[in-house]
Amino acid sequence: MAALPWRVRSPRMLWISSRHAHWRMPAFASWMRACSTSRPPREPALDTTKAPPKPAADHRQLGTAQSLFTTSPYSPGSPLFLPNGASMFNKLVSFLRAQYPQFGFREVVTPTMYKKSLWQTSGHWDNYAEDMYEVRGRGATGRTAGGEIGEDDEFGLKPMNCPGHCLLFASEKRSYRDLPVRLADFSALHRNEVSGSLSGLTRVRRFHQDDGHIFCMPSQVQDEIRSTLEFVELTYNTLGLGPYRLVLSTRPEDHYIGTRAEWDTAEAQLKSALDASGLEWEVNEGDGAFYGPKIDIILKDSDGKEHQTATVQLDFQLPQRFGLEYVSATPEPGKGEEASIPEQNDPTVPVIIHRAIFGSLERFLALLIEHYNGTYPFWLSPRPAMIISVSQKLEELEYIRDVADIVRGTSNTFHQIEGSKRRRRAQPILRNPIHVDVDTSNRPLGRKIREAKLKGYNHIIIAGPKDVPQQSLDLEIHNQRNKVTVRDHLVQVLGNGTPESHVKITPAALRLYFEKLVDNYL
Repeated sequence: MAALPWRVRSPRMLWISSRHAHWRMPAFASWMRACSTSRPPREPALDTTKAPPKPAADHRQLGTAQSLFTTSPYSPGSPLFLPNGASMFNKLVSFLRAQYPQFGFREVVTPTMYKKSLWQTSGHWDNYAEDMYEVRGRGATGRTAGGEIGEDDEFGLKPMNCPGHCLLFASEKRSYRDLPVRLADFSALHRNEVSGSLSGLTRVRRFHQDDGHIFCMPSQVQDEIRSTLEFVELTYNTLGLGPYRLVLSTRPEDHYIGTRAEWDTAEAQLKSALDASGLEWEVNEGDGAFYGPKIDIILKDSDGKEHQTATVQLDFQLPQRFGLEYVSATPEPGKGEEASIPEQNDPTVPVIIHRAIFGSLERFLALLIEHYNGTYPFWLSPRPAMIISVSQKLEELEYIRDVADIVRGTSNTFHQIEGSKRRRRAQPILRNPIHVDVDTSNRPLGRKIREAKLKGYNHIIIAGPKDVPQQSLDLEIHNQRNKVTVRDHLVQVLGNGTPESHVKITPAALRLYFEKLVDNYL
């Protein structure tokens, strides 16, 4: 082995004095001084007094944990709703349907696909074809004396409902007295989204939209937009959503129909309506629909990502393309001022206001799942109540069955025919059903209660042998939002002071209490 320089005491240890290092290895000496005088930076001590931040809620994880929806490689971008998720979906639809009468909307049902010629008329085939699904027919769709027609017809799955609603408006002769005509539609829509952008319920290919279209006179535009913004405010306040942003999206640089003058007029109308609303708003240049400018409502999810939900769009183009018209008022003789009003020229083309309050119901449900973080108000909850048995005694199980019928609102479902044989009867349409689950399994009571709590039930109802003769129940409130208001309604039903965590209640009073929660969206 070659001799090691300087003072080597062993091949494993090299000792260098700073005196020798200065003149033999100046760079190495500088490095030694740095090592002997510096320390690694001290990391700040962890604060153990504060709880670690909770991760943002993810509707995909909650959807799986709470059995709300699932996805399949056989239907990418088209989620499958399980009973719990379908319950929430249908309750959102029912909420809007309950509001439609006061805002003057009538619901319609329209086809899923239309011929290519319709989409060419509307302008979608030239401006939106990349986002549409094309479907080809299987052969002749009709015959004439000259032979077959309709060979290999091309169809498009609808990405929106406006062309179909134009057909409905044109199906009858309209007068100015009929306007505004307000149509609403919940049918499924299809848009060919890029596969890499698909995500849970927020970005899908098949979805449902609370699509509405208002056919009105130009003089009615301001009032209709104001009413629509009021509809949005009412809905979002009821659901506890917000704050949200109002954004005016203007004419795109290309891929638009109509003249610039028509677009300028439409944008001025929307700006005027926004100013009159008293709400703050901003402009998003060039992001309007190809047929008109729009007002978008933007909400943030739990990660801070923004999503467009509600929308209000003003359209002068589709009425012209579909030849829509209404019979306007005839000016009375001697009233020249009325004769100068454009909408009194006969015939007159209406204006269309496109509007959606939720937007995509799937996306809106995803935002609600994350907003509530899995703890839902009673009226929306997929698991509002669980009735649990204490024992397996026959009279107790029969009592629980009767209680479940009363609470669900189905206590008159059966009537006696032919002795003891039970047969169901048709239920009234306007009945307000309340979903209640029942656990009469032969397991320890504590285990059943813990399981119900973990599953997120808002109320746990226990019925034991002592409750049967007293016709009572033991009620516990869990996982309930707005607890103070909820307890106030319980006090009204019970007619006594502030209830404790466990209260005794009769089946009829329990049903009344649940009805109050549903009626007040609690």
